Amino acid sequence: MELVCIFMHRTIPVVKMDIDDSTGFITRIIEIYAAEHLPVGVSVRNGQADRAAFNDWWTDRSIPASRSGVREALEVLDIKDTRMLLTRCFGLSLSDQYWICPENADLKWEDINFFNNDFSYDIGDILFGEKKDKKILNFSSPDNTSDGNLKKRWKIIDGNRCLIKGGSNPFRQQPFNEVIACSIMELLYIPHISYSLMWDNGVPYSVCEDFIDEHTELVPAWRIMLTQKRNNSVSVYSHFVKCCENLGITGVIPFLDRMIVLDYLIANEDRHFNNFGVLRNAETLEWIGPAPVYDSGSSLGYDKLPGLMNLDKEIVCKPFKNHHEEQIKLVSDYSWIDFSRLSGTADIIKNVFSSGNASDYIDEKRVNTIINGVEKRIKKLQEIADRKSAANVDSIKDDVKADIAASY
Repeated sequence: MELVCIFMHRTIPVVKMDIDDSTGFITRIIEIYAAEHLPVGVSVRNGQADRAAFNDWWTDRSIPASRSGVREALEVLDIKDTRMLLTRCFGLSLSDQYWICPENADLKWEDINFFNNDFSYDIGDILFGEKKDKKILNFSSPDNTSDGNLKKRWKIIDGNRCLIKGGSNPFRQQPFNEVIACSIMELLYIPHISYSLMWDNGVPYSVCEDFIDEHTELVPAWRIMLTQKRNNSVSVYSHFVKCCENLGITGVIPFLDRMIVLDYLIANEDRHFNNFGVLRNAETLEWIGPAPVYDSGSSLGYDKLPGLMNLDKEIVCKPFKNHHEEQIKLVSDYSWIDFSRLSGTADIIKNVFSSGNASDYIDEKRVNTIINGVEKRIKKLQEIADRKSAANVDSIKDDVKADIAASY
């Protein structure tokens, strides 16, 4: 069944298009009203929008098939593909201001957006394994448009839109890691999103407030990368910086310095181009700057046995280089780091892993191995900072070839 709808950016009509309701694909772009408001990375040539790029963006908006628990959820919902959920909630998200309005429907942004209006918990409940009567489900939920492979859902807590996210078996370590990473960033004055721990039936989850409101939006780094074609002789890092410069986004290199340093310290393995990005004003399209650092859970040997955690050569990374030993060379300035503030990191880690039922998942040997690894990397980073005062060292050596989020 073809659904004729208007693709909207807040209150601005952007394009008129057809969507196949059974597959979630955009089958035809009928008319363009405001090309400048198309998602970043969707180009227009000779008056025609790139439908393939548009579909890629639209598909990225859906729950990935690899999400923990999604197969069971699809069975409960009696649908074949998560993309089919997109039209059920008009494509609304808590990360940006895009949505679709069926032609001739009397819908207004002010009445249906999730920033100012309540939303259903039905889809989130199902994704978290609860049983629901599919005959009375309310599909109006931002959980239909949440990416990532870990179990997650949105809830309104004390009036704030909050993302609740779980961890992967067997250690369920990612929620703890988010809190540890947050504490390290506080010590180093790195702009970041705050995380806390929540326990539900003895299972740990991380909780953070939405850092997007009804006037702003997050543009993932991957969308920025698509604004220009990369020459094979240009490194991934240099390409991203150049794309930002051409768009007029400022403060990128200092931000990358801080993100790369954090990821080095916590041995982050999954900083792909869809879990950092840039903020912009959704009404004026003016760039605000890099988003605060978020989504740092796949770190600190989250899925490894203690004996394999601190083998530096085995620790892979993203988004620019395959290994932290190469990626840290991209940092251009270390003068902002006060290493004396990191002296209490061991106590921070111990305290985080002593909360709730943490001992059910993470034993003392694992905690000590994590502490030893972080302390070793702090010492090594200080040695690197003491030796280096010149600009960053960049080449295509050890560049990441495919930006793929980790599966769990």
